[in-house]
Amino acid sequence: MTLLIGAVTMGLILSLLAMGVLVSFRILSFRDLTVDGSIALGGAVTAMLITSGVPPLVATLAAFASGAVAGSVTGVLATKLRINGLLAGILVMTALYSVNLRVMGKSNIPLMSHATVFTGVQRLAKSDDRWSLLVWQAPTQDAWVMLFVFAAIVAAAALLWTYFQTRHGLSMRATGDNPDMIRALGVDVGWMIVAGLALSNGLVALAGALLVQYQGFADVQMGIGMVVWGFASVIIGESLVRGKHVGLLIIGAIMGSVLFRLLVAIALRWGLNPNDLKLVTAIFVLAALVLPDLLTKFRPRAGKHTAEVPAHA
Repeated sequence: MTLLIGAVTMGLILSLLAMGVLVSFRILSFRDLTVDGSIALGGAVTAMLITSGVPPLVATLAAFASGAVAGSVTGVLATKLRINGLLAGILVMTALYSVNLRVMGKSNIPLMSHATVFTGVQRLAKSDDRWSLLVWQAPTQDAWVMLFVFAAIVAAAALLWTYFQTRHGLSMRATGDNPDMIRALGVDVGWMIVAGLALSNGLVALAGALLVQYQGFADVQMGIGMVVWGFASVIIGESLVRGKHVGLLIIGAIMGSVLFRLLVAIALRWGLNPNDLKLVTAIFVLAALVLPDLLTKFRPRAGKHTAEVPAHA
């Protein structure tokens, strides 16, 4: 039960990463690789500020701002300096590795002895209390943290959905769907992309901020492969919700992130070598990309065969 709660909590935290990738990948149709650097930037900024005595909530908000700045830089490189979007993301991601080292001062910062945003939630229950569900038991503190993270993610998803219903949010969605049309209406497409990438990487950095506080440490290499996680969550979520409405896409991203984390946790539980985790992650992503198309191809054939049976009889 503890493993399940931990996997769900981690999946919920990383759903912020999935929502950030959703904004860049689906809303803006921009393949942004800044993600690997911005999630580590959010963790680095949070860890540095918390160890310096800054309140955890303020440190978490600062992480969001730092990610927004990183995303803005990628947007400016791509739109104003006319650099290919993929290359712009790679350049910023590469630069952020050194920036994160500068921010942290070292490759790893432990937070076990410092208060985090989860400290107050954990105090709601004693360390030896157990939460029971049928035959399963888990520490009550873990259950409270999971509920707190769930509430935070619901609030973040609601705010993101509300934003995309505003005039500015609708303009951003139109920018990804039809940039020529929205340009003809007088909207600056370049700055709209910059704003979208700022929002995207702000959410990614926020995921990094919560992740380091949940894990109890920040590491400069924590962002490696996270863009794949984000893509996998979005793709799996789309397969689950089967809809293109922005609200459904946000819900799908959250569901995809949690499901993907559960699959990883199950694989580890069954004896997967942690060294093979990235390989298994890539296989999961490949399956998520290929299986929906394969199922779509086979469904019409099955329906046609069923329809022909009565006529033959």
